[in-house]
Amino acid sequence: MRPQLHLSDEQLPDYLRSLGLASKQEEISVEIAGDGNINWVRRATIRGRETRSLIVKQARAALEKFPEYEAPTERLAFEVRWFELAWPHDTGNICPRFEHFDRENRVLIMEDLGAAERLDAALARIADVTGPVCELAAFLARVHSATAGDAALSGEFQNDAMQRLHGDHIFALPYQEEFPCPEETARRAAQVRADGALGEIAAQAYARYLTPSGALVHADVQASNILLSASGPKLLDAEIAHVGDPAFDCGTLLAHLALPAIARGEGATAQAPVSAAWASYRSAFVGDGEPNARDVARYAGLELLRRTIGAARVAAVESDEAGLRVLERGIEWIREPDAGWLER
Repeated sequence: MRPQLHLSDEQLPDYLRSLGLASKQEEISVEIAGDGNINWVRRATIRGRETRSLIVKQARAALEKFPEYEAPTERLAFEVRWFELAWPHDTGNICPRFEHFDRENRVLIMEDLGAAERLDAALARIADVTGPVCELAAFLARVHSATAGDAALSGEFQNDAMQRLHGDHIFALPYQEEFPCPEETARRAAQVRADGALGEIAAQAYARYLTPSGALVHADVQASNILLSASGPKLLDAEIAHVGDPAFDCGTLLAHLALPAIARGEGATAQAPVSAAWASYRSAFVGDGEPNARDVARYAGLELLRRTIGAARVAAVESDEAGLRVLERGIEWIREPDAGWLER
């Protein structure tokens, strides 16, 4: 197998021309797109008779901003396959459009969604996101219900390395390692790490997350992976896709919907989009295998802790006051998951 071609800003124009995505006569400019923490991601603007742009994403073994860490480049192949299986259930064009996938070099070229706002930014400014998140929740339900119980998919999605890398940061590291936090949050985090019962609940949830049965899950339905475009919500980055517990996708989404309002001390504001999204999901789910609401609530609690005392802290919990609100709510949902919370 030939070594992977590592694209550069200078090479990219000719690479796109070689794929027939631009002509020799067209001018191509290249710029960094997105955060680019894990993958090499660029926006290529092509100027000819008309101007158009593409997003080019390459998965490399060394992570883009953390080259001391490595992850399988096959993650991009799993992402593409998840979207291929999800498209038949995508009545609202929630999946981005792909232009080309170079399997050998792990390069994915897709439509550019331009200035579409991220869901986390919309939640931070207290925008009404009920409509888009209900569309997204219904889409997830269609994918989950269509793939529930399909044992053959487990062999096709042996994405163990990415699944465990992600799982460690949710279910293990916040209960084992100290991460930078404000003083009072750090003190409470130390108590969490010393709480064997809480750690055991997280470990049991981890085992459930790793079980290769259930449905095809996206596995990273966090607010930063959801764009609110003029045509509706767009879901990105399915690199952790696997066969597993559909309650995990639901819990992740609902945790991110609730977190900013919980951090501000606005419980009622947190509840509205959560209840609407959960109702939309349940209405769209058909057949057996619908997630248990208590499991959804517990996964949501685990995600709240990850975002407060784990490596992936979010801006909403920068202060002790906000962080402790989110942390205590997460602990509550982990210990005694309240199914009624989803429907209030």
